[in-house]
Amino acid sequence: MSNIDIPAPILQALDLADASWRPTLEAGLAAVARANPGYLAALAADDYLPTEGRLFAAFAQPVERVRYVLVGEGPYPRAESATGVCFMDGAVGELWSATGLSKPVNRATSLRNFMKMLLVADGQLQPGATGGDALASVARAARAGAAIQTLAQLQDKLHGQGFLLLNAALVFRKHVAPAIDARAWLPFLQTVLAALAGQSRPPTLVLWGKIAEQLKKLPETAAFPQAVAEHPYNLTFIEHEGMHRLFGPMHLLKP
Repeated sequence: MSNIDIPAPILQALDLADASWRPTLEAGLAAVARANPGYLAALAADDYLPTEGRLFAAFAQPVERVRYVLVGEGPYPRAESATGVCFMDGAVGELWSATGLSKPVNRATSLRNFMKMLLVADGQLQPGATGGDALASVARAARAGAAIQTLAQLQDKLHGQGFLLLNAALVFRKHVAPAIDARAWLPFLQTVLAALAGQSRPPTLVLWGKIAEQLKKLPETAAFPQAVAEHPYNLTFIEHEGMHRLFGPMHLLKP
C-alpha cells in the first residue's frame, strides 16, 4: 500500500474477508487514509462496532460471486447485534414464534420489515395486512417446515443469490453521527464499487435509505443497474413494489 500507514488492528480485520478481496480492500483503506489522514488511527484507538475483528466480515463473499451489492446505513447499535454484515442482527437466532415473528426479529425493526416485505412479495401476506392472525397463520406453517427457521439460513440464502451485504458506514460509534463515519468510508466504498464496475457484468446496486443513496453521487455507480428504496425501518418498505420485483423471484424464505 505504498507509504500509507494503516493501523495494525484495521489490517488484521482483513483476515475475515475472502482472499479475492484483499488487494481491493487494501486500496480502499489507503484511499480513506489519503482523504482523511488520521481517521483510521483514531478509529483503531476508539470503541466501535462491530467488535471481534468483524469490520470486513461482509466480504466473505468472493468477488466473482457478487451479483448484488446491498448497501444499508450502518451496523446495529448493539454489540451483540452488529456482525459486520449489513442487516444481519447477531442477536437473532430463530425467525418465528408461535404467534408470528420471534421477539428478537421484532426488536430488529429493519429485519422485521424486510421479513414482512418478503412475505408480501411471496404472496403469503397481503399488503396492509401483515400482522395479527395473518402473520400467525404464516408462522405456524413456517414452523411446520414451510420456511427456513433461522437468520443464519436467511444470510446463507442471500449469499447464495450473490449478495454482498455492506453498510455505508462500516462502523457505529455512540459519540459519532453515522453520516460522519459514512462520509469517511466513502473513498473505501468507491474503491470497492470501481472494482466491481470493472467486471464484465456489473452487479445490481441495491440502496436502502438516505445515507446509502449518497453513493449515487459517485461516478462509479453509473455502471450499475440500481434498485433504490427507503430504509427498511420505515413501514412503507413492506409494500415497496420495486423490492417485491427484486426479491420475490428469489423466494428467500423457502427451505
